[in-house]
Amino acid sequence: MTETGSTSARLPEISGRQAPLDGIRAVAAFSVLLFHVAMEAGTALEPGFLGGVLSRGEIGVPIFFTLSGLLLYRPWAAEVLTGERPPDTRRYLWRRFFRIIPAYWLVVAVALLLWGGAHRSDPWTWAQLAFLVHIYDLTPWWYGLGPKGLGQMWSLAVELTFYLTLPLMAAALRWFALRAGADLRARARRLLIGLAAFGALSYVYTIFEYFPEYRPWMNVWLPRSWTFFVPGMALAVLTVWARAEDGRVRRLCAALAGSWGTLWLIAGFAYLIAATPVTGPRFVGLGGIWTAFSEQALYTLVAFCLVAPAALEAQRPTRLGGLLGGRVMSYLGRISYGVFLWQFVVIYLWYDFTGQRPWTGDLVLNLVAISALTVALAGLTHRYVEEPARRLIRFVPHAAGGAGPGSPKAAALRQNA
Repeated sequence: MTETGSTSARLPEISGRQAPLDGIRAVAAFSVLLFHVAMEAGTALEPGFLGGVLSRGEIGVPIFFTLSGLLLYRPWAAEVLTGERPPDTRRYLWRRFFRIIPAYWLVVAVALLLWGGAHRSDPWTWAQLAFLVHIYDLTPWWYGLGPKGLGQMWSLAVELTFYLTLPLMAAALRWFALRAGADLRARARRLLIGLAAFGALSYVYTIFEYFPEYRPWMNVWLPRSWTFFVPGMALAVLTVWARAEDGRVRRLCAALAGSWGTLWLIAGFAYLIAATPVTGPRFVGLGGIWTAFSEQALYTLVAFCLVAPAALEAQRPTRLGGLLGGRVMSYLGRISYGVFLWQFVVIYLWYDFTGQRPWTGDLVLNLVAISALTVALAGLTHRYVEEPARRLIRFVPHAAGGAGPGSPKAAALRQNA
């Protein structure tokens, strides 16, 4: 089925806060939470169908990356395709800082004070974690992906690297697209070709992760994850292109948005395939090059199929918007960053409080308790840390010639990232 109605009703929404994207963000956050609780309970490590399905809840991370690519690249896509002013890079970077760092620093302080041991007095440990460069330490003192309570922060470090390099990536894509001249379609196609090249580089990079010898630390560096950011950036191009008066692209966007049931079914099948041994053992970074390729390709497909219908959602109300954009899903999406930040702290505190040993416990009971505590902490953090910090962006001056927050062009492309 496809969208019907007036031409304007079929346009993808790109202004204001998009509630369906909040719903997708909530799905991603709680899939990661379920994954970590199931791992700690040992359920995700058990042989069989259930263990396999639970062990791939990490798919939430690629979904987050796809959302970031969509929401953050749209202003640069608009610059190339519709002649908008380029984003103010300084303001963009400050916006990212106030969005993620204050709440993150709070959780880092809590985790290190609780479990940092002798390292809680080590300035280098604090500096590494404060600036999210700990994933580049090839001989860390901690075991796994981070200190206790902070193991999930490797993906936030990847996000930060993407934030910092996105203006350079956008500049390269702009240079390539503008060589096509003034033709809108030619520019848009060149943007998509350039993005496909970045996505392909992700797989080339993975080859060097395994050859001539296995270097596991490369698994958590940005190039490995370009394949997940690129679909979101491509969707950003499509949304802007569709709003720039191209009938065929509008019909494509309407068809994708209207076929959300089919796309989600494809995502479900891809997820089930990923839950088999085709993507390797049930820990991040283990396996061989072919299981790594399979994981990248399947996770990319799942993320695209889940995000695309919501990203291309028409302006008028739809069933999909009602499903993802309801009051509960929208709220959970808004506090999803806090859910991501606090989950390991809550898991370990809960296990200490209940006296459970790692890799044991009742999955359902633990999931209910941990989810409730995590949501409570996330809600408080969102209200008293995230929102006040984000309001500080108003004090950052605009660069000369940049699009201010009150300009119609900037308002039309304001992201709900």
